[in-house]
Amino acid sequence: MFLSKITRAAAFAATALSFTFLTVSCEKETVTPTIASVVIDGANFTLLEKALAKADLVTTFQGAGTFTVFAPTDDAFNAAGINDAFITANTKETLAAVLKHHVLGTKVASTAIATGDNASTATLNGNVFITKNTAGVSVNGAKVTSADVAASNGVIHVIDRVLFPTTSDIVATAQASSVHTLLVAAVIKAGLVSTLQSAGPFTVFAPTDAAFIALGAPYNTVANIQGMTAAQTAVLKDVLLYHVVAARVFSTNLKAGTVGTALATKNLTVNLDSGVKVTGGTAANVANVVTSPVRSFNIATTNGVIHSIDKVLLP
Repeated sequence: MFLSKITRAAAFAATALSFTFLTVSCEKETVTPTIASVVIDGANFTLLEKALAKADLVTTFQGAGTFTVFAPTDDAFNAAGINDAFITANTKETLAAVLKHHVLGTKVASTAIATGDNASTATLNGNVFITKNTAGVSVNGAKVTSADVAASNGVIHVIDRVLFPTTSDIVATAQASSVHTLLVAAVIKAGLVSTLQSAGPFTVFAPTDAAFIALGAPYNTVANIQGMTAAQTAVLKDVLLYHVVAARVFSTNLKAGTVGTALATKNLTVNLDSGVKVTGGTAANVANVVTSPVRSFNIATTNGVIHSIDKVLLP
């Protein structure tokens, strides 16, 4: 019986030792995942995962390095038109250019971002502009919705919009738009091309073609704009300057109240109560910033930003 007790005690001790060993082993095996693993395992990153795979960047974000990734959610990709079909149809190089625009080459925690508007920051493909204010952190107007997701090779900040790199100034960007044909014709007629191609930075509240058409003649067709008299052209120039702010202002930089414009002594009024509304010279002259499709506002250019609006503002 004495031997039986010894045997049972020895078995208990061995079991306890094994449990302790397993616990220690499990603790040692706990590792922080890489950026690629966080994306692959994330329920809201299926399109980002597919884009990384198509762009042949998964290995990059599985390996050594120190990165900051501003990671758009599936909703952000879908809103930007980057869905399964888009990823399948586009080249590795096209997707890589967009994805690298979301990546900093160093680890930057949200606490390390200085408070202020639009700090120019280099990505792996061009610069972005990072803002930190009382509303949080944003990049090119895209809001960080979840900050400081830990990874062994850097950090992830989740954002609500896709960022697009650009090599075009305000004029070239408007010329490439399918809904700003009349605005481009007006800028050319008013002699403002060189101004809006200069270094700036500028923010342009850009009326759509539908907005110009609603204003009526002589603003409603390219031919009518090109045929304006000298007096009409002078008025046109003032109207256009009234849509220009001499600063880079993304949606997350906007504040309610008056905003100075490039037309001396004439201000716009911004209202943020329900979406973004911009009021011109009279209370009835209110334009909405167009937010759908998502690439209608916070359109980054080399010398500023464009927000489409649904009405022409009159000083």
